[in-house]
Amino acid sequence: MLVIGDVVLDQYIKGSVSRISPEAPVPIVLQEEAFFTPGGAANVANNLATLGANVTLVSKIGDDIEGSILKRELGKRHIPTKGLFIDSNIHTIFKTRIIAQHQQIVRLDREKPNSAGLDLVKEGKILPFLRRHMKEFQAIIISDYGKGLIDPRLLAQVHELAAEYKLPVVVDPKLEDLREYGQVSCITPNKKETESALKNISEETRKAFGIHSTKLDTKEDIEANGCGLLKFLGIESLLITLGEHGMYLFEQNKKPLPIPTMARQVFDVSGAGDTVIAVFALCLAAGLDKPQAAKIANYAAGVVVGKMGAVAIELDELKHAMGVSFK
Repeated sequence: MLVIGDVVLDQYIKGSVSRISPEAPVPIVLQEEAFFTPGGAANVANNLATLGANVTLVSKIGDDIEGSILKRELGKRHIPTKGLFIDSNIHTIFKTRIIAQHQQIVRLDREKPNSAGLDLVKEGKILPFLRRHMKEFQAIIISDYGKGLIDPRLLAQVHELAAEYKLPVVVDPKLEDLREYGQVSCITPNKKETESALKNISEETRKAFGIHSTKLDTKEDIEANGCGLLKFLGIESLLITLGEHGMYLFEQNKKPLPIPTMARQVFDVSGAGDTVIAVFALCLAAGLDKPQAAKIANYAAGVVVGKMGAVAIELDELKHAMGVSFK
């Protein structure tokens, strides 16, 4: 499996609160535990590796301690870092979450946007790396967190190579104009991202494709607008995730497929999209069809939203959720 996208180093600081600060009306957190996990596209790779896939992660990190820690955390999870390239013009994206009594109190983000102009790291290292190794993969995931790695030049090269080797390409989007991702196998936007994509289409065009509104509030909205958006994009399929309302799979010339949520409780939705795209693409690579892949991804999402933070799903957890037993 190939994962291309923006990587993040996530830090979690957990503690307890017993009083309010005398300096300001904020809680004082007594730190009890702190740890790092791979985030962003690195969390997608982590989900794949935890399920037993061989993963290559391609991205950029800064020449900083956070980048070194991220590589260490990936190494602990047996995820190769040969596709992570250092760019001295950026900081490794770093997010710190402070949690007390099972509630997130604050999140601190640190990042430096990619430098403008020609991206020498992408042109000189990432694209040649992809050309050398593309024959090794069975599916491609583009995990776009909107931090600058995914751009038209990179997408064009990925599509060219994917076509040459007949590989499915699945995208977790950030761009409002989903057409910019090109002819992919599937795009997996959440409700907010789908509504943003609908708003990005002119009213006249929406009417021409049978799109009734820019909302997904009702079953009728979801089915009509999802079908219209799929026709507008002209791609193979669209998998819209709807949080506690499950998912909807749209395929060309097929009826929309509603997939009810399997979550027993929704504790934290962070990272759920990473799990969905990882499991969905892995199932496609293993030879399943899109409805089968979407249903299994839905089971996986139901597990991870019951946990705090962006965490990878274990194979035993997925088997238990599905009520199956196999080796």
